[in-house]
Amino acid sequence: MTEKSVPTRTVTGRALAVLDTFDVKHRRQSLASISRRADLPLTTVHRLVHELEKQNALVRGSDGDYEIGSKIWRLGLLASVHSDLREVALPYMEDVYQLHNDAVQIAVLDGLRCLIVERIAGSRTLEVISKPGSRLALHATGVGKVLLAHGDQELQKAVLNSLDRYTDQTITDPGVLETQLKTIKVQGFAKTQEELAEGAVSIAVPLRGKGGNVIAALGIVAPSDGRDLGKLVPVMQVTGAALSKKLVEAGLGDAARLQASS
Repeated sequence: MTEKSVPTRTVTGRALAVLDTFDVKHRRQSLASISRRADLPLTTVHRLVHELEKQNALVRGSDGDYEIGSKIWRLGLLASVHSDLREVALPYMEDVYQLHNDAVQIAVLDGLRCLIVERIAGSRTLEVISKPGSRLALHATGVGKVLLAHGDQELQKAVLNSLDRYTDQTITDPGVLETQLKTIKVQGFAKTQEELAEGAVSIAVPLRGKGGNVIAALGIVAPSDGRDLGKLVPVMQVTGAALSKKLVEAGLGDAARLQASS
């Protein structure tokens, strides 16, 4: 094929080429990286990325690099695999919700964040940031810490190098967080104390798929009113084990299928 016969990509094609440069090994990218991987001029990429950012399809980090934005993940929730996950998980989430009427959520790994796939809350539930489609920090949420603790070294290194502060309680010391992640992996649950939002605490447990690999996390978010959420850990672990078994039986035991960025 001669140079003249090479078909010109449409605007839509170029925009999709930009989005297609993001994968598990390229969760965050500079404009230069996107330009190189999409095989597009830097000026074209700058224009497309700016438009995608305005539409929340991409989001720019404090370091200037870009990552996939909330609009893409909201659309991703329509995918059958996430619909199936929500359908299987809801009865178990409802059982947990009945205990204290606190918000119950399930999350999967999404690049350097966690994606809230489903959440149950009532009129008396603490109003929190998380809702289906939300992308939350791994290091400041219970479900996120579970996923991070069981993530690979590449993921942990990337997160530990970029610890944003959300409250006075957010852990931003890489050494402290790394030690906490090791503890979480051993004890089988994670907890937070007003680390993402003031007045909110959480606990979370892993959901396991084939081979015991962690594929998602189940968590509770409650007001920091002095209650000991630790008392709910055994119940959460039993529920998590039962739900994990059900997910495998339903053919949802492969982490790669559930992770939006895979």
